[in-house]
Amino acid sequence: MIITVTNQKGGTGKTTTSINLASYLAKFGKKVLLIDLDPQSNATSGLGFELGEKAGLYELMMDENTPLQHSIHTTRYHKLDIIAGAPDVAGIGVELVNMNRREFVLYDQLQSLVHLYDYIIIDSPPSLGLLTINGLVAADKIIIPVQCEYYALEGLGQLLETIQLISDNLKPDLSVLGVILTMYDRRNRLSAMVAKEVSKFFPGYVFDTVIPRNVSLSEAPSFGKAIHDYAPLSKGSFAYFQLAQELIKITK
Repeated sequence: MIITVTNQKGGTGKTTTSINLASYLAKFGKKVLLIDLDPQSNATSGLGFELGEKAGLYELMMDENTPLQHSIHTTRYHKLDIIAGAPDVAGIGVELVNMNRREFVLYDQLQSLVHLYDYIIIDSPPSLGLLTINGLVAADKIIIPVQCEYYALEGLGQLLETIQLISDNLKPDLSVLGVILTMYDRRNRLSAMVAKEVSKFFPGYVFDTVIPRNVSLSEAPSFGKAIHDYAPLSKGSFAYFQLAQELIKITK
């Protein structure tokens, strides 16, 4: 199954969710590929890779002379592979403009990889450009992280319209798997209010697991580690442990 983690609003926990969901799925014995589609390449550095040191997303999508397998690299975690991002990823959106099937470039490349993995997790950019559209078209399902802060629902209407347009015109079976509440603070009344509003906005689609605001989740990427490795006993680690279990259950 290919799952794209997306929200065009920045700071929602997309990369944190992509890294830790992917690593916990691998820890549970699933074969997982993480794709860093964001030009900022935080998922790549967050797993300890130097940006641009190896072939990655650019070669996968734009370089026909690079064998597909050369873009895939093992990580420090058993059963978790990555297609890394790099600064040159920012140019892909421009290069795609004049290409045939420009919305399907990533989809086409992934078809020969799908059978090798239980889950392919795509960390998409905080935008609705051609890179994100490629990530949505390539996906079977979409996960939307929503931070429990003011303006949390800002822009979600536009994202849902984009998903609907892609479903209507490019990928008929595309659908939202669920919404993840992130940065939840139980001491803050606003978090509870936002959680209630999100449940109204996405009735029946909000994951039971809530990701708390947790310092360890913020610190782990600077050490190039997933949360279960950096702070296994933290509240953030336990939350992503539960989220991975919940995802496996609903995607059986």
